[in-house]
Amino acid sequence: MSIDFPPVDEQLALISRGAVDLIDHDQLRSKLERSRESGTPLTVKTGFDASAPDLHFGHSVLLRKMKHFQDLGHRVIFLIGDFTAMIGDPTGKKATRPQLTAEEVNANSETYARQVFHVLDRKRTEIGYNSKWLEALGSAGIIKLAGRYTLARMMERDDFRKRFRENQAISIHELLYPLLQGYDSIALEADVELGGSDQLVNLLVGRDLMKEEGLEPQVVLTVPLLVGLDGTEKMSKSLGNAIGLEDDPSEIFGRTMSIPDALMWDWLLLLTDEPEDAIADKKKRVTSGEIHPKALKQDLARRLTARYQGEEAAEQALAEFEKVFAQGGLPDDLPSATTDGEIALGRALSQLELAASNREAQRLVKQGAVSVDGDRLTDPFAVLVPRSEPYLLKVGKRRFLNLTVQ
Repeated sequence: MSIDFPPVDEQLALISRGAVDLIDHDQLRSKLERSRESGTPLTVKTGFDASAPDLHFGHSVLLRKMKHFQDLGHRVIFLIGDFTAMIGDPTGKKATRPQLTAEEVNANSETYARQVFHVLDRKRTEIGYNSKWLEALGSAGIIKLAGRYTLARMMERDDFRKRFRENQAISIHELLYPLLQGYDSIALEADVELGGSDQLVNLLVGRDLMKEEGLEPQVVLTVPLLVGLDGTEKMSKSLGNAIGLEDDPSEIFGRTMSIPDALMWDWLLLLTDEPEDAIADKKKRVTSGEIHPKALKQDLARRLTARYQGEEAAEQALAEFEKVFAQGGLPDDLPSATTDGEIALGRALSQLELAASNREAQRLVKQGAVSVDGDRLTDPFAVLVPRSEPYLLKVGKRRFLNLTVQ
């Protein structure tokens, strides 16, 4: 069935919103023009290695760019790297990543396949698994593929070069990762591949391999890496600075309110459909003092909560936030936990998942971000002894827990 696509300039404006790299613009215009003339959609591929159990707002930047192509009428493939996840993407890594088992990858893949529909249209999304063709490739096919690329070209990568200089091990299987990801593009005959800005080198390998295969090379488009709640590092569950797509409404709202003011503008651009000129106008009005940044951040938090949990949940999260922070109250559904025997404060935070790790727990306590029964403590080794009444723990501005030590 022929599709009536919007004008090419209109498509390019939406596609390029928030993009970092576009290689190349003229080729994309040509593909879009041919697509519009023939009424045939472009094949747009995005790969996600199933290396973690949940998707977060950082992933949604890519998912939203896929949705842009989808809304324009193009064919979108959410490719789960169930094969490549067992290798582990070496991009930006200072050491070889631990290899995942097939069971871990399968469990993560099932989660991904469900969570993507918080952003993408279920009826218009194709989900693929690269094990389908990479397992069929076999050892002979992988050796043939490896023969198309030289070690010298692979060592041009900053991450490999740096590890080599510092005598850090580089496993042979890591060299295969970008080649196998590139083969995905051949298997799907991709017109466009999307990825994070840190993936540019991997995506360009796919472009090179397609040329050697005699296929028209894919256009490469990258998007920024979303900065997490700390305002410095890219969003990551392991760093404890992420918001999951399926987090509780109060978590989404409260964590969004915790971001530095300067981060709002990137979040508005990358996580909402707010027009760019409207974002620029808001930024100007905040700078002039006409609007308080808290009001804008609160609106952003409400919109993001509504996007993933619904309008009613967003309004309830807003009301609870006002009660807890503006009025100094406690949340209605105060969580509770119990431990046996005395426990150090830092260890309690990590064990109860109020901090991502023991090191993170110690940092939070030393920075004065933790209070017990209303008193701020700065010693992570302070001992909570058994008593009849629970301790009220507060971490940061919005995380509370009643802890019974028995």
